[in-house]
Amino acid sequence: MTRIKRWYGLLGCGVLAALAGLMAQGAGAQEAPPAPAAKPFFARWGDFYRGDWAPPAVQAASAQDAAAAPTRRGLPSPLDSPPFPNSDWSYGGSPVIGEPDGQSYPLMSAINGAKSRVKVYGWVEPTVNGSTSAHDNFPVANDETANRLELNQFVLYVERLPDTVQQKHFDWGFHLTSLVGTDYRFTTGKGYFSGQLLNKNNSYGFDPSLEYVDLYFPKVAKGMNVRVGRYISIPGIEAQLAPNNYTFSHSLLYSIDPFTDTGVLATVKLTDQWLVQGGLSAGHDVAPWTSDAKPSGTACVSYTTKSVNDNVYVCANGINSGKYAYNNLQQYDATWYHKFSKRLHSATESYFMYERDVPSVAGPVVPETGANGAFCRAGVNRCTAPEWAAVNFLQYEANAHNFFSLRTDFLNDKKGQRTAYQTRYSEETVSWTHWWGTTVQLRPEMRFDRAWDRAAYGKGTHQNQFTVASDLIFHF
Repeated sequence: MTRIKRWYGLLGCGVLAALAGLMAQGAGAQEAPPAPAAKPFFARWGDFYRGDWAPPAVQAASAQDAAAAPTRRGLPSPLDSPPFPNSDWSYGGSPVIGEPDGQSYPLMSAINGAKSRVKVYGWVEPTVNGSTSAHDNFPVANDETANRLELNQFVLYVERLPDTVQQKHFDWGFHLTSLVGTDYRFTTGKGYFSGQLLNKNNSYGFDPSLEYVDLYFPKVAKGMNVRVGRYISIPGIEAQLAPNNYTFSHSLLYSIDPFTDTGVLATVKLTDQWLVQGGLSAGHDVAPWTSDAKPSGTACVSYTTKSVNDNVYVCANGINSGKYAYNNLQQYDATWYHKFSKRLHSATESYFMYERDVPSVAGPVVPETGANGAFCRAGVNRCTAPEWAAVNFLQYEANAHNFFSLRTDFLNDKKGQRTAYQTRYSEETVSWTHWWGTTVQLRPEMRFDRAWDRAAYGKGTHQNQFTVASDLIFHF
């Protein structure tokens, strides 16, 4: 409890420092003419939610915001957000180049009327699940612990987005994240307070999940963003931060792949349809100052059709010698988004990953803490451990506040190095997302998992697992 209080104390200090700077900035901007007397802070905060949850006010505010927002540069957005987590076919490691920052948040509206480019915001995400397993649901994420009510994420963001709509001058941004909750288990990188997980296996913990600077160069092609720091591993449909996903739980594909990288990544918008990325990192889920760090290359290409009905995003991520180390995965990933109609679209992802010289679980070499050994053939002390996976999300938008998702997922952990069981897995999930205004999300789901070759659920006691779960995301 002492450590948890300390984490909340650090978060509180960060909030107060950010608020002080923002208020000072706001005060400077209001010198002329003098502003009328404002309501108390908490009254302004409450007004945002009351307006957001009242349908007529929401429509009026949305129309006003749209009229005042800068013009978008590039192809039109294919999706509505909300209800979907993004309005564009997503790519990692950069803000969407050409997308204006028109988002307003309750906390910033209460602080200074959402007038500053530096923004402080976040969310609280309590979750609950019921499972046919007694203790844990692994490899299901992020409701790994069975039959529990938990706080998965309390997240605080402080950020400034670069202005990537304009093409006249250099601009910059930054992003700082504090995450407290059970989900720190899935974001932890070795060297970033990792003893909480690797040494103590704490249920709750703290992780500075994303800490980076963005440098925007408008005159390189149609815009280039260079990200320096710790960022989400860039391929894929899903991300670790809760509001960025279609569903509460994650696919099997996502639950075992890399989560964050630390390094430098350049994203170049060649045309409205073509985008390329290249970078150098310290490897997956490790800080550059750890012994597991290895210079690792990343290269990606994204193509969107003129109709914006299709997007293909292909990446080679974390490429080096592939020799066994903490999460030193060699990942080759492809994502395809397809829009059938205004209401129906799909997102499909597949990857192949491997590590070389992984210690055999039956051999004399002791695997690294937090990095499993592999089920190598008899008499072999080390071997290559590959895995491949594929997932499809099918989304139907009922209206501006509701959508339904069907997820079909397959994973083949060929040597058991990622899940500790050498087997093929599948899962089917049906999910509903409901929004109150733009600030509260409810995401109940039903999920069925199967391990096809051996018992791999409930600590190796059964092959099938059924879960009913939900989270509630309250944005501030």
